[in-house]
Amino acid sequence: MEKTCSLLVHFDKGTPALANEIKEALEGHDDAAKVDAMKKAVMLLLNGETLPQLFITIVRYVLPSEDHTVQKLLLLYLEIIDKTDSKGKILPEMILICQNLRNNLQHPNEYIRGVTLRFLCRLNETEIIEPLIPSILANLEHRHPYIRRNAILAVMAIYKLPQGEQLLVDAPEMIEKVLSTEADQSAKRNAFLMLFTCAQDRAVNYLLTHVDRVSEWGELLQMVVLELIRKVCRANKGEKGKYIKIIISLLSVPSAAVIYECAGTLVSLSSAPTAIKAAANTYCQLLLSQSDNNVKLIVLDRLNELKISHREIMVDMIMDILRALSSPNHDIRRKTLDIVLDLITPRNINEVVLTLKKEVVKTQSGELEKDGEYRQMLIQAIHSCAIKFPEVASTVVHLLMDFLGDSNVASAMDVAVFVREIIETNPKLRVSIITRLLDTFYQIRSARVCSCALWIISEYCLSLSEVESGISTIKQCLGDLPFYMASEEGDANDSSKKSQQVNSITVSSKRPAILADGTYATQSAASETAFSPPTVVNTTLTSGNLRSLLLTGDFFLGAVVACTLTKLVLRLAEVQPSKSEVNKASTQVLLIIVSMLQLGQSSFLPHPIDNDSNDRIVLCIRLLCNPGEEMKKIWLQSCRESFVQMLADKQLRETEELKAKAQVSHAQPDDLIDFYHLKSRKGMSQLELEDEVQDDLKRATGEFVKEGDDANKLNRILQLTGFSDPVYAEAYVTVNHYDIVLDVTVINRTKETLQNLCLELATMGDLKLVERPQNYTLAPESSKQIKANIKVSSTETGVIFGNIVYETSNVMERTVIVLNDIHIDIMDYISPAVCSDAAFRTMWAEFEWENKVAVNTVIQDEKEFLEHIIKSTNMKCLTAPSALEGDCGFLAANLYAKSVFGEDALVNLSIEKQGDGKLSGYIRIRSKTQGIALSLGDKITLKQKGGA
Repeated sequence: MEKTCSLLVHFDKGTPALANEIKEALEGHDDAAKVDAMKKAVMLLLNGETLPQLFITIVRYVLPSEDHTVQKLLLLYLEIIDKTDSKGKILPEMILICQNLRNNLQHPNEYIRGVTLRFLCRLNETEIIEPLIPSILANLEHRHPYIRRNAILAVMAIYKLPQGEQLLVDAPEMIEKVLSTEADQSAKRNAFLMLFTCAQDRAVNYLLTHVDRVSEWGELLQMVVLELIRKVCRANKGEKGKYIKIIISLLSVPSAAVIYECAGTLVSLSSAPTAIKAAANTYCQLLLSQSDNNVKLIVLDRLNELKISHREIMVDMIMDILRALSSPNHDIRRKTLDIVLDLITPRNINEVVLTLKKEVVKTQSGELEKDGEYRQMLIQAIHSCAIKFPEVASTVVHLLMDFLGDSNVASAMDVAVFVREIIETNPKLRVSIITRLLDTFYQIRSARVCSCALWIISEYCLSLSEVESGISTIKQCLGDLPFYMASEEGDANDSSKKSQQVNSITVSSKRPAILADGTYATQSAASETAFSPPTVVNTTLTSGNLRSLLLTGDFFLGAVVACTLTKLVLRLAEVQPSKSEVNKASTQVLLIIVSMLQLGQSSFLPHPIDNDSNDRIVLCIRLLCNPGEEMKKIWLQSCRESFVQMLADKQLRETEELKAKAQVSHAQPDDLIDFYHLKSRKGMSQLELEDEVQDDLKRATGEFVKEGDDANKLNRILQLTGFSDPVYAEAYVTVNHYDIVLDVTVINRTKETLQNLCLELATMGDLKLVERPQNYTLAPESSKQIKANIKVSSTETGVIFGNIVYETSNVMERTVIVLNDIHIDIMDYISPAVCSDAAFRTMWAEFEWENKVAVNTVIQDEKEFLEHIIKSTNMKCLTAPSALEGDCGFLAANLYAKSVFGEDALVNLSIEKQGDGKLSGYIRIRSKTQGIALSLGDKITLKQKGGA
């Protein structure tokens, strides 16, 4: 068997050559040097070195030391050295250790006694412990509580040994007496723990005898009481009632840890509404009373679990949970909103929305830097509420529209998207939303928000007055034409003066002014801003938001403005009976569009207009000059129909996801029926035992392992050596989040005994070997299972390589067999995830690492290739199925996944079908870290050629 390990210290600088240095330092008289040498000796031993020559030196020079640190390190050394020979018999030199331990147990210094008693808790050799028992029992009555509590733990550890009951026959009775007389809370807790572990009936009897005083006991003892209750109730469900009364009484104690455990115990023992409500109230109380953010996040996780299994009860707690929004931490706020949004019903929707509105108003103060991010969360939450319950939309939409001009572009964009969806799904609010949008449009400062708002104006201004107001508002925000006026200074023939020529842009704006009689009039103002090409135009004096954005060279927005004005003119032609008014409006819009083209083609801006925007604007000019019925139908109807289809697809996807969650089967038709009354009442029930086993297996392997999964396991075995090698080795690799476990089977195929056989491993990448596997002696034609643990610190493809080294009696030299490399697959670390399109675009813009992979495949169907990439990379396709329909020879899709370390992996697939039927294009991967981008790119390169 592998020897047990109770101590683990990472140390990668150890070499056997250090042994002589350690020996010299231990023989000296300097305590500091001895401490350093003992630390090195302990770490070398933990890394697999035996160091037999040090034992006598330590007995001679370290045992007599009075230094506390040296004595502590001595006990660590004694804990990890081999105390038995190859046959399991105690080594004779351990007699020296026994005498030293007995002296320590009778030492006048309390610390020495205490640490020695703690050391004895980790000792398994009966021959060493037996002579020390009288000294251990004597320490149960010592005046110092530190020694008494460690003596109780030592008695418990000895009693749990295979022969412990013979060594300490009356230990439970003795500890029960100690428990009844003990005053120290820690010692009392240890005594109760000993009875709970070794004599459960005595612990239960003591608890029931003192049931009225349980709430007065110390926190440590109350925690053990709750552990005992859980164990007893699992074994005997009929006695649950009297123990739940104890738990309810403990819910009022001042200790936060105890009431948290009480709530968890209540949920695990009972599903009665009263118990669940008491537990939920306790969690809400902790959520408000605890200042530690980690505690709040853990409590929110517990509330989320209750929400999944007891939603009806949790609905009543929604307002208590919402109070957690008072925390300044965004992770807590986000998790709180996620829980609340799943608990909304028609009964509580108004209260929830009112609270969210109050929180939005609070963020307007702008006191904190992250108010914008919090406001974005609240806007998204209100958006979800309004989609689920359209009747509340009218109460929030006008409040949120005040934030269209928010300095936080993300939250302003969320408001614009929210307004766009509400105006379509709630036709009754259309008029009021359009009126409010036209009134607040001039406040918008972001080009993205302006584009969205302009689209809403172009699609939902339907009446004559609305269309005219829409055109008027856009014209005011664009200001007077032309957009610039160039003036030449100096002599045209002077080339030096020409190079220093300064141009000016006249910026005009219109704003309402109140006259003396109280009426309104339009006041025009003009200002000149000088700049030198090719610097960016200074628009600080510009009041028109559209004008200022255009003068920075944003011609995509210019194309949106042109399209909006074109749609409004086309709609004006339908609602305005006067043709002259339509022609007048059309002429004014044509002038604006031509001026934008002229600005884009001038040399006064940092960069000229791009081709896409230029073509779009020219198309608007052609349409206004020659409006046909077919084109009118496309512009005025098809755009809206596409948007309606997009909303319907989104709603359908959400409905399907909810149905899929609801249809998850928790039991198979052929599962065995569990008859509780026919089961043994001792220990856990069979069902609980199976649940525990399944959970452990799932945690260990990442999947439920059932009968018949042996074939699956065989597929994951890696051959490390050849069949003709004297030692055959194969490994089964298990990846579990941050750990990789190698289960290596080594077979001696020779007729000789292999001595000091060692599996030497090394890693490449962000992998780290936790401990060196120990040396073994392998009999002829026998096998050995060797386990090795490796820690993972990032999502990156890693490589494990190494050798098997051994000696034989015939050959004095060591034989080395080189092992095949083990490649750790990145797919074990990433899993499909979902994020919004806006979040995807934001991350795509922010992430600095990109890996561009050219498409090279035999697959000739675009959708088939997409499915193949999704399957190969374990990612989720964010592009809606409806967007991938049709057969146009081109496909673009976004994929997303998240790693176990919280890293985001973004993939954009853009492919096109060539004339010869082959696919061409690129797969672009972006991530915050280099490792995931490179590793995912390698995986795609390797897998993309195959067929789906």
